[in-house]
Amino acid sequence: MTISKKYFHDHLVLLLLSINVFLTLLASVLILVRISTGHGSGFFVQCRDCSNPAAIGRFTTGTVVDLLAFIVFVFVVLAVHTVLSMRAYDIHKQLSVAILGLGILLLVLAIIVSNALLVLR
Repeated sequence: MTISKKYFHDHLVLLLLSINVFLTLLASVLILVRISTGHGSGFFVQCRDCSNPAAIGRFTTGTVVDLLAFIVFVFVVLAVHTVLSMRAYDIHKQLSVAILGLGILLLVLAIIVSNALLVLR
């Protein structure tokens, strides 16, 4: 796979890639800090049937490994969106920008969800 030189010289692409890397590192650090300051082994990792008002508060507990999966997830999102963006750049620049923008959205949602689960314990 040959990467166009224009890809790394495009300021908008570099800005979006930088935001993606920053959000990935921010999510990793926030998760690790919240896990390390925790007093206990039980973490909420899932909410079962939260659409049912009678089932509010049914949380599934898990271990630290389940929360470390969020860190793996954000790095996978970073890698996949970067590779997809590189491949799509030759097809259409705006498609590449859209892919990176959706990666930012997914990383922000991952930060929100992981924070919400870690605050509940």
